[in-house]
Amino acid sequence: MMNQKIRWGILATGGIAHVFAADLKLLENAELVAVGSRSPENAEKFANDFDIPLRFGSYEELAACSEVDAVYIATPHPFHKENAILCLNAGKAVLCEKPFAMNAIEAREMIAAARANNVFLMEAMWVRFTPLFQKVKSWLKDELIGDVRYLQSDFGFRSDKGFESRVFNPNLGGGALLDVGVYPISFASYVFDRQPATIKTSGYFGKSGVDEQGSFIFEYDSNKTASIFSANTLETKRESIIFGTNGFIHIYGPWNQLRHACITIGDKEIIEEFPLLGRGYTYQAIEVMDCLAKGKTESDILTLDETLTIMETMDSIRAQWNFKYPME
Repeated sequence: MMNQKIRWGILATGGIAHVFAADLKLLENAELVAVGSRSPENAEKFANDFDIPLRFGSYEELAACSEVDAVYIATPHPFHKENAILCLNAGKAVLCEKPFAMNAIEAREMIAAARANNVFLMEAMWVRFTPLFQKVKSWLKDELIGDVRYLQSDFGFRSDKGFESRVFNPNLGGGALLDVGVYPISFASYVFDRQPATIKTSGYFGKSGVDEQGSFIFEYDSNKTASIFSANTLETKRESIIFGTNGFIHIYGPWNQLRHACITIGDKEIIEEFPLLGRGYTYQAIEVMDCLAKGKTESDILTLDETLTIMETMDSIRAQWNFKYPME
């Protein structure tokens, strides 16, 4: 795909940054050259853990570094807009962790900055780029299960973290919808190639003050429906089933270990395995580097327009709940 390595920088040093850094090391066309943190001590430790030569005690220094081609944004989502625009204005390609932003207003600003600077930008919805998801998409395009009518998808986990953690703290964008609900909601967009015409929701808000549980019915034209569930206080099976007029596709959970899918057509059942390279974050990095090698400023697999419409769908859900974050 490429004649030279893409030089990566990672902005922030939390858990998700560790996963991405480890996966990036598996790619021969990627070179992890820099890390930026608000804490110089954290930057040093992270850099030592992954043998990164350049370590910066501010995000501004990372963005300004001439030796970095692409930046992975790994901060909590209330900071995505600010961090992404900082890097885009510095001419850096950006892979921004999901959810892309807090709301569609922020997403539009980020997309506008990317297009004004003619710089690559993509949401890090990593599952989109895995071999399993790409295979499922080919099954759907080939209409192997006929006309797709119904999707059932969930992502629920039980967190033992306190109310001050990112999972529950409103000031850090806590809540199940933006944290894990975005996965099946994005998957519904992937399956039906559009957003729902109508949305029916039910949300539960606990003592944390954010959504701890949510149920969503998406209704599309042509008798198509999706049933989606998200939670951060309840364990679910974390799997998806796509039902068509000729059969169904069963994607086995959990979402962070997407390795098996089964397609059933009549009496015929085929189970396919899709081993992941690393934890699976490798594939989104490959997509970024492939796009950069081709001179593209966005991905065809997950376009900026689709990322924006998914954000608008989640805005609509929160509007039904009359729920806004303190920073909105």
